[in-house]
Amino acid sequence: MEQTSNNILQYRHIKEPTIEILKYIDSRRNGTNKSLKTRWKKFNKQCMGGIEPNTIYTFAGISGSGKSAVANSLETDLFDLNRDENFIVLSFNFEMLASRQIGRKLSYRMKRTTSELYSSNTDDESNKINDEDFSSIKKHAEQISRYPIYYVDCPGTVDEIRKTIEHFQGTLALNKWLLVILDHTLLTRGFSGDKERETLYELEKVFMSAKKIGTTTIIQISQMNRDIESSERVINKYMHYPMRKDIFGGDSVFQASDYVIVLHRPELLGIKENEYGPGTIEHPSGLPVKDRVYMHFLKVREGEPKILTFVNNLKYNSIEECTLN
Repeated sequence: MEQTSNNILQYRHIKEPTIEILKYIDSRRNGTNKSLKTRWKKFNKQCMGGIEPNTIYTFAGISGSGKSAVANSLETDLFDLNRDENFIVLSFNFEMLASRQIGRKLSYRMKRTTSELYSSNTDDESNKINDEDFSSIKKHAEQISRYPIYYVDCPGTVDEIRKTIEHFQGTLALNKWLLVILDHTLLTRGFSGDKERETLYELEKVFMSAKKIGTTTIIQISQMNRDIESSERVINKYMHYPMRKDIFGGDSVFQASDYVIVLHRPELLGIKENEYGPGTIEHPSGLPVKDRVYMHFLKVREGEPKILTFVNNLKYNSIEECTLN
């Protein structure tokens, strides 16, 4: 049967994408097309200057590794460090209330724990937020409230996520750079029983399609399988580092993502100091453990895998770049 035109996929002669990549290279070299800088210089170097357009970033990690805190502080940094760029954020904040995310931003900015901000120790008057503190909090909150960030609190289905992104691309983000953040993938409605991996596969297809529309970047938070926490892995330093199979739905995530980054805190697993991993030239017995957060780049579309070292400052919902490896 002769195939009708409606069944033919769109095609282009090679000349068109050639012109596109030349324009991209030229715009990058003259500075009219830039990545969004983060405050981590080594991260920027590893990621083509920072957060790129039309790219999918996946951050994964075990509970307590800091992946949500990093994503939350990251979106704030991007506005503070890239004031000349025209972008907005659509955050599918399925794990916690948006108001608590603001609390984390305040903690990050003011270097006060959320416990201190919320006056959790009612028996200690010195621990309570006084009027002067609250005035400072309100000042920071007012600044934060001006960011063009839009939160979706209620978990939705894959199709609802797709329609919401498409709505933003055609309205609030029209002619702007749209950053889509999802925290986290397994909280998408439809994850149950045997359909979990199927739902994740459909979600990744939505993201792959969305990143090609206009100027769109996807940052998704994902979970790890429990195997990385097993005693067999902990006692065998050659199995300390996270691997592709450790990420839930690793095949789908790797296929869709341009960057796959695992945040790992070996001290959470009881690994001894200076015994994380098989060792390096600088650290023959293994990497430092105390107060360290490691970013394992398992996939880098335009580069090589790498491990970056950070200092744990998660009590203030941030991590700091480590000058010493």
